[in-house]
Amino acid sequence: MTNVSPLIHIVDDDASFRTAVGDLLSACGYRVALHESAKDLLKTSPSGDEPACILLDVQMAGMSGPQLQGHLAELGCRLPIVIVSGHGDIPTTVQTIKAGAEDFLTKPVPKEQLLEAIKRALARYEEMREQDSRTAVLRSHFSRLTPREREVFTLLVRGKPHKQIAHVLGASERTIKMHRHNVMQKFEVQSLAELAVIAERLGLVPLSGR
Repeated sequence: MTNVSPLIHIVDDDASFRTAVGDLLSACGYRVALHESAKDLLKTSPSGDEPACILLDVQMAGMSGPQLQGHLAELGCRLPIVIVSGHGDIPTTVQTIKAGAEDFLTKPVPKEQLLEAIKRALARYEEMREQDSRTAVLRSHFSRLTPREREVFTLLVRGKPHKQIAHVLGASERTIKMHRHNVMQKFEVQSLAELAVIAERLGLVPLSGR
C-alpha cells in the first residue's frame, strides 16, 4: 500500500463544472485529472494500479458517458465510476447502475453528497482490490498442490469422506489423510470448513446455497 492520495478523473464537457469540482477535490486532498471528453480520458489509459475514481458526465460530444462506461469495462478497467449528470432520467440511471456505476448524482450536486459518493466508491474499490490480492495468494497456494493433492482437495471440499475418496482414487485411507495434511499445510488452514471457503473463492465449487 502507498500513501499517495487517490486520483479523481473528472470527465465532463462543461469546463466550468470541471474546474469547480477539480478545485473542490484538490482542496480536499485528492489528486485531480480533468478531461473534456471520453476520448481525452482514454488517452491516459486509466488502470487500477492506484487508488482512483472516475466522475463521469452522461451527455458529451462524441462518446457518451454510458458508452465510455461500457468501453472501459471491455478494456478491463475496474475503476469505480460515479455518474454526475444534469439529466437524471430514470432509464439512464438504471442503465448506468446496472452496468456497474457506483452512484448516480444529479447536478447541481451538493458538496457533501459528492464527497460522500467519492468516499464510498473509493472504499468499495479498495475492498475489491484487497479481495483480489487475497484471491491471488490462494491461487498461488493452489498452484503448489500436486495433481493428486488437487484431486483430494476437490473431493474433500465437496464433502466426500476419506473412505470414499480412497475408493475413487484407488488409494488407502492413510494415503488420503496424508494428502489432506499436505493440502491444509500448503493453504495454511486448520479445518475443512476453511478449505471449503477457499474452494468457493477460487470458483472450484458452487457457492453455498446455490
